[in-house]
Amino acid sequence: MTDAAAARPGHETGYGSSGYRAYVLSALLIVYIFNFIDRSIFAILTEPMKTSLQLEDWHMGVLGGLAFAIFYTTLGIPIARLAERRSRIGIIVIALSLWSLMTVLCGFAMGFMSLFLFRLMVGVGEAGCTPPAQSVIADYFKPSSRATAASIYALGVPLGGMIAGLAGGPINDYVTGDNVHALLDNWGWTWAVEMIDWKSFEGWRIAFIAVGLPGVLIAAILGMTIKEPPRGYTDPPNASGMPTERSGFVTAFKTLMKKPTYVHVVTGAAIASFAGYGIAQFSTSFLRRTHGLSLTEAALIFSLVVGLMAAIGVFLSGFLADKMSVRHPKALSWMPALGMGLSVPLYWLGYLAPTVPLMLPPLMAAALLHYFYLGPMYAVSTGVADARTRATAVALTLFAVNLIGIGLGPTLIGILSTFLKTMMLGGYDLGLTLEICKDVTGLPDAQAAACNSANARGLQWSIIVFATLYGWAALHYLWAGKTLQRDMITRSA
Repeated sequence: MTDAAAARPGHETGYGSSGYRAYVLSALLIVYIFNFIDRSIFAILTEPMKTSLQLEDWHMGVLGGLAFAIFYTTLGIPIARLAERRSRIGIIVIALSLWSLMTVLCGFAMGFMSLFLFRLMVGVGEAGCTPPAQSVIADYFKPSSRATAASIYALGVPLGGMIAGLAGGPINDYVTGDNVHALLDNWGWTWAVEMIDWKSFEGWRIAFIAVGLPGVLIAAILGMTIKEPPRGYTDPPNASGMPTERSGFVTAFKTLMKKPTYVHVVTGAAIASFAGYGIAQFSTSFLRRTHGLSLTEAALIFSLVVGLMAAIGVFLSGFLADKMSVRHPKALSWMPALGMGLSVPLYWLGYLAPTVPLMLPPLMAAALLHYFYLGPMYAVSTGVADARTRATAVALTLFAVNLIGIGLGPTLIGILSTFLKTMMLGGYDLGLTLEICKDVTGLPDAQAAACNSANARGLQWSIIVFATLYGWAALHYLWAGKTLQRDMITRSA
């Protein structure tokens, strides 16, 4: 930073040089990518884990949802309160180290209870990521750049899920314990070769170790290279609500609840998350049932094609909001509302399309547009809070979004799909039930076709119902615009 720039106030320059701010944001993005890789890879490896550990579907449901969500959703707020008082970078380093090590240990699990414990601790670690990270970003970047910075950080969601999908399957299918043993032996790492019986290691175990270990190294680099910024450094001198002392949680909560902008944005984001997690849980199942694709083909379509468009949408949401806020102060409200509203008919067209080539264009456009909500969600969450309560505001946002999204979305869309399937089976007048349709191999052609059709259409219409909820979420972002300028403490400068 030049002497002239250093003499200007933080809300005009940001903290540190532009190059260093870019490095900090890139580093935090990498952390968030690993956050979602380590969170998402469990779903990719469900089948080989289930077979290897001789578990049932209900075991995998508990491990994939409840075990992770118990502490992930509840510890975010107390960790955020700690981040208001202690080093936020230090908390991120500890959190990254913890969830990375626990991901590695998932590869050594010998049964349900040990895997439950490790997944529990992955949730504990990941709870300490985003609230302090968003608070740090708000102190590094001036108000007029925060939505862009927040959206770049939020790219960790689609990119992490995409990388997990592309890495988990191939590692499980093509990397063996013999490969790892030979590699370590070639490196001359005798100590590592003798420590574990690598030749008996299965692919899913190697996948957990492969995606977990880099996080430990990244945590060390992060701790040595990123400075803790002064709290409130980039807030304008005339910012309303500047803290004179540390706020208690109850005070911070009451203050946020008095801001309709925050309430509507969190409500809209929670509805969008509910729909998104529900649809994502059954996206590959939809392609297999409706379009007859293989699991690999379905994973590639949603990881690369739709996932890439979602990443573009996340970035554009903040970048365009920052650019347009100069002339349109309510851009953080109406842009995500417009994006989610337009995504609804596009999702209808995509999920009702008769072929994959006709399905892809509307789904790609819808994925790009509906993710317009994510960057503004973070920008508003930090923008309505003062420097001492920003981590808490983000933690409360994530608590609501993840409790409703992860906790209810996949479960309720599955229930709806089963309900619709049952109704459709009754309409065929062939005496079909869910139990009869569990195995169609021995059924007459007419009954087998009816079972397969009901299975596909029940899920198809469940996804369409859930996609329609983006319209409801859009309304809340629109309502947030009525009070946006009044409630934002750190307005663009």
